Amino acid sequence: MYILGISCWYHDSAAAILKNDEIIAAAQEERFSRLKHDSSFPRNSISYCLKEANISLDEIDKIAFYENPKLKYKRILNTYKSFFPKSINFFLRSFPKWFFKKRFWKTELIKEFDDYFSQKINKSDIYFVEHHLSHAASAFFCSPFDKALTLIIDGVGEFDTISIWECNKTNISKIRSSKFPDSLGLLYSSFTNYLGFRVNSGEYKVMGLAPYGEPIFYHKILNNLIELQDNGMFRLNMNFFNFATHSYMINKRFENLFGQKRRVPESDLTKFHMDIAASIQKVTNFIVLNLVKKIRKDYNFENLCLAGGVALNCVTNGKILKSKIFRKIWIQPAAGDAGGSIGAALSYFYSLKNCVRVVKNGNDKMKGTYLGPAFKNEEIEKFLVNINSNFKKYEKKDQLLDKVADLLKRKKVVGWFQGRMEFGPRSLGNRSILGDPRDQNMQKNMNIKIKFRESFRPFAPSILYEKTNNWFDLNVESPYMLLVSNVKEEKCQKTNDIVNVKGLNKLKVIKSEIPAVTHVDFSARIQTVSKENNYLFHSLIKTFESKTGCPILINTSFNVRGEPIVCSPEEAFNCFISTNMDAIVLNNFVVEKDKLEIETLNLKIQKKFKLD
Repeated sequence: MYILGISCWYHDSAAAILKNDEIIAAAQEERFSRLKHDSSFPRNSISYCLKEANISLDEIDKIAFYENPKLKYKRILNTYKSFFPKSINFFLRSFPKWFFKKRFWKTELIKEFDDYFSQKINKSDIYFVEHHLSHAASAFFCSPFDKALTLIIDGVGEFDTISIWECNKTNISKIRSSKFPDSLGLLYSSFTNYLGFRVNSGEYKVMGLAPYGEPIFYHKILNNLIELQDNGMFRLNMNFFNFATHSYMINKRFENLFGQKRRVPESDLTKFHMDIAASIQKVTNFIVLNLVKKIRKDYNFENLCLAGGVALNCVTNGKILKSKIFRKIWIQPAAGDAGGSIGAALSYFYSLKNCVRVVKNGNDKMKGTYLGPAFKNEEIEKFLVNINSNFKKYEKKDQLLDKVADLLKRKKVVGWFQGRMEFGPRSLGNRSILGDPRDQNMQKNMNIKIKFRESFRPFAPSILYEKTNNWFDLNVESPYMLLVSNVKEEKCQKTNDIVNVKGLNKLKVIKSEIPAVTHVDFSARIQTVSKENNYLFHSLIKTFESKTGCPILINTSFNVRGEPIVCSPEEAFNCFISTNMDAIVLNNFVVEKDKLEIETLNLKIQKKFKLD
């Protein structure tokens, strides 16, 4: 049985294809269209998935859609009614597209398939899975657990904003939920908006900014914006928010509560902004931990699965892990809407077909998230020859690894392009930019000169799994870079400087033996790399360790600010020559920038591939 899962028409469109319950392929549409958070029908992702599965569209047994648009339409109508007359303008702006188009979602999907694939799809071949059920299925059915509680927290699905699911073998049952507009995801996004960052992408910035500040507004948020309930849920005081009735998140009452207007995007970040970020992060930690304690007590499960956009808050995830409330936790690496494509397909297979689920050797089903396209050496060599690039091919992997590790040891920044592209928001060693974590200046230089983003943004360490406990207070695997933990005390340099220095000046203080991946609060967002998950990346880090004694590399996504992670060799090379990266590795090929005529090469690439 082949099942095609689709998520689209909100943000982060994606497609996934299953052969029975095996995930054959999955990819976000943005990686092909090059439009970040692309919400359109994922035609390119579907084409890739079909190609990877080596089947045609007419061999698909079922198409599973990641939410129920009709139920979502009902929620929107209820919102208009509940917030009338404030909702009039919002109603006039958004209602027509729902009334005339989105509520006829099956017809629209059929039209899209006909337009792009010249294939007639029957309505009976399309099945919807409610939004939070898609998230829950993507978490539990991909997890290494036979039995678990699954917690979903995001902005909003159809009605649910938080949901708890009891999961056994192939059965998933919702046992508790919170409804719109009482949303932790939208609360966090409101503060993202207040801090002048873009909603649905700037939440990472809030999380990264938080350690620079003090949570002095923590009680003000708890006392004015939310009302905690005995079951761990909460209510939002909607007098301070506009997201239910307008296209912007907050109102003047919100601004007056904190004493400053919304930050103008790209303007200077002050201590106030850092304190706001610290406060909402602390509130988020508290709400989630309080809820986790309640459900552990009420339902007595030992394992916890997480998905939904808030599950990408790795600081909060680290707090859950450290609390030891649950014996084990597992987080879906594609926890946002893109992962709903996998969840919808798995939900259909297990819940409706009553198929047997087998957990093998305690492993999850995500294949390290390496579910996207790969490119052959022949394709890459042809590209490099066509643009007349100066490159060297390494036939033997150990020679390649030695060369790259030597570049990294010499403080060079290297674009690393290998194998299948990752699914989800993280680069995990196949579409990565790498650097030496021991270099104090590396964080600032990589942020400003390569990523073209704010200097305060932290970088993640990728560490040999077997060496993790020597460097971090972490005793579990973290293959998907979804857990924050502290650097070991003996590796830190906790001087009075770090205590006395305030704001972004903290970046200048050496905090540990690996300063480029140690955040200002001595924490790090860790990726553990094992031989089983990514043998080549593990081997590279091991080679670097043999030269330096350090089993860690900086790992950041292969893209620049405002662009999706690269998918193809052409995109990777264009990113390389338009930034201050020193070298790029494309499978077995190494190109060093100081051996290139950049201006001539750049013109050739733009002319041939029409890349920006």
